[in-house]
Amino acid sequence: MHISEGVLSPAVLAGGAALAVIGTAIGLKKMDYEAIPRVAILSAGFFVATLIHVPVGPVGEHLVLNGLMGLLLGWMAVPAILIALFLQALLFQFGGLTALGVNTVTMAAPAVICFYLFRPWLRRESYAAAIGAFACGATAILLSGLLVAAALISTGKAFLEVAELVLIAHIPIMIIEGVITLFIFQFIKKVRPEMLEGVYA
Repeated sequence: MHISEGVLSPAVLAGGAALAVIGTAIGLKKMDYEAIPRVAILSAGFFVATLIHVPVGPVGEHLVLNGLMGLLLGWMAVPAILIALFLQALLFQFGGLTALGVNTVTMAAPAVICFYLFRPWLRRESYAAAIGAFACGATAILLSGLLVAAALISTGKAFLEVAELVLIAHIPIMIIEGVITLFIFQFIKKVRPEMLEGVYA
């Protein structure tokens, strides 16, 4: 899911950086002192989950957990993901600093979109909430894949096949992340429902 340095055009990089700055500013504005530990823990979880790559052909697959982050953090997922990606780029050269804005947008924007899209479902009881949690995790990966594909195609039609491969390769990840998000949501709902305050606000 990480786009490396030297791949995208300057225009796409600049657009991604501008959107990442706007999203981060909104996320920081919505973050109070009590939310900081939760943001830090989820940022650390994202850092670890996205660090473990499984090569599938020319594409490296990994968990993203952006649907779960959106569910628990809303707009605060943007700075949480930005910090994790920044440290990965700095320490392990994953992605890269020039592509940091685009990578942040491709993973954080779906988190925010899915938060607002599925929040009405998550507020319901029983099966509707479970379906909403699964759909939140799976849809976030689908949207991330589409955004990565759009960024690649915007740079040049030569990336069309790579963009298609990215989408196809992440279909299993969609299902896995949907199941993970479902189980974690159900667990938190039972033991720490206060962590879902953003859902019920």
